[in-house]
Amino acid sequence: MTSSSARDSRAPAGVVSLTTDYGLADGFVAACHGVIARLAPALRIIDVTHLVPPGDVRRGGAVLAQTVPHLPLGVHVAVVDPGVGTSRRGVALDTPAGLLVGPDNGLLLDAAGALGGITGAVELTNPRWLAPRVSATFHGRDVFAPVAARLALGAPLAEAGPAVDPASLVRLPEPLVRRLPDGFVAEVLTVDGFGNVQLAARSELLDPLPARVRIDPVAGDPAAADSPAGVGGWEREAVHGRTFGDAPVGALVAHADSAGRVALSVNGGHAAALLAVVPGTLLRVRGSGVVGDAPGQYG
Repeated sequence: MTSSSARDSRAPAGVVSLTTDYGLADGFVAACHGVIARLAPALRIIDVTHLVPPGDVRRGGAVLAQTVPHLPLGVHVAVVDPGVGTSRRGVALDTPAGLLVGPDNGLLLDAAGALGGITGAVELTNPRWLAPRVSATFHGRDVFAPVAARLALGAPLAEAGPAVDPASLVRLPEPLVRRLPDGFVAEVLTVDGFGNVQLAARSELLDPLPARVRIDPVAGDPAAADSPAGVGGWEREAVHGRTFGDAPVGALVAHADSAGRVALSVNGGHAAALLAVVPGTLLRVRGSGVVGDAPGQYG
């Protein structure tokens, strides 16, 4: 683990981003904004989203990881924290392209990778950096927001608490991706607000497939996915396209999304509803047997 001294010598970031599952109906987001503004009124705050499904750590981590490379150098706070108030640690992670602050529950690690990897980590234990009274159920306000404000102002990371071995950080299970002779099986990673279904598979797995592909769910053991026994009861055909409009209105298209993953979309519709899938569903994507057509064409 690299010392935090490299970060300590850098200029203050001046930017804090917030990613949470707090929703917009209550005052939770405003309270976090207020804590940061009291400590550092000149800081710029960027709200990534506060509509992560409650407690969905994987969805929060995916949104964070796919967004932070496009944000200014800063301190990125993420709070999707069903274990708040338990023995789980609060941590801050240093990377070559910014700092991450949040619970040690796997939420931050993909984002750390997207920012160049973890170069230092600390546990947030310094009481002088936290609220005078820390609620057992609102660490976003009482722990993560004040820590982020101080770090964005240039306070040394080492003052937030003792160093943590990055190898000890909690990691989420890797989403399943498995190559097949004629395609691949992949777990549904996220569903966005438009109903687009993002798979864990990188887009390179889709590239060699023909102009139309078949999609069906995998039932039971994914090791059986290359046999008919792996089929979950339905099958749909999709255009292998570049963008939504490569399929007729209402039709399904398999494409590379803006994060470089395989996505399933409906032109003018809601793919997750059409396919009746949720994050964690295993889908099999295979060539449809149509040959001679270029990807993106629909005859």
